Amino acid sequence: MSLSDATLAPAAARGPTRAQGAGAAILLAVAAFAWGTPLLVPTDPLDQSLLDGLAGPDAAAPFGYDHLGRSLMARLAAALRLSLVIAAAAVISAGLLGVALGVLAAWRGGWTDRVLALLSDSVLALPGLLMVLIVSAIIPDTALAFWVGLTLVLWIEYFRLTRAATARLLAAPGVQASRLLGFGALYVFRRHLWPELAPMLLTVAAFGAATAIMLIAALGFVSVGIRPPRPELGQMMVELLPYYREAPLALVQPVIAIFLTILALNLLAQGRRA
Repeated sequence: MSLSDATLAPAAARGPTRAQGAGAAILLAVAAFAWGTPLLVPTDPLDQSLLDGLAGPDAAAPFGYDHLGRSLMARLAAALRLSLVIAAAAVISAGLLGVALGVLAAWRGGWTDRVLALLSDSVLALPGLLMVLIVSAIIPDTALAFWVGLTLVLWIEYFRLTRAATARLLAAPGVQASRLLGFGALYVFRRHLWPELAPMLLTVAAFGAATAIMLIAALGFVSVGIRPPRPELGQMMVELLPYYREAPLALVQPVIAIFLTILALNLLAQGRRA
């Protein structure tokens, strides 16, 4: 069963679950760490002190230091902020684009629907990682490349889900009555479509954010995208990997950060699907 099929269940069947609560708690904890660390331990993540290379925790760096003597806690928080902001921006822009085109395709039908469906199928044929790589080659070394690339990857799921759900909802008696009475498209969307679409789209958003976090880290791990010395989770793993024997706890920190973030987002999505 695809994600689109799984999320087309009736809205009344869904509600908050323990998994959703656990996911929200973990995600809030990750966000609190990412944005609270600069307030509690105001250390520049770019400051180097070679004398402290791979040193253990102290008051200035509670998580220890990397191979260049930079605070791991400060760098981890900065990397999480970067990944979360890019993922959120990509999910929002992809959602707006996908929902708008999905409603348009279902509402207008005909050649509009066929052209948009063909466009989405064509983009879907290109692997998401490859698409982000292409955009990163055009706009190198910037967060903008990740945002644009991830938006192009993620909008398709919103489009397909919205198109299928809207086509079903437009055939409902209540929607047809509203249209016959002369209510405009905005009223129909706000009154009839959005209440049904919103829970499904939140599920897609959670999965999309998890996909974005994984893609950002994967590209950083192969040294594509954000360049040093700016902290990024995948890049941090690459930098610390040669020192896994001397400082294994340093290497495991970005791994745990990625794991917890993706776990939280998937729990949120599974909770809504339940």
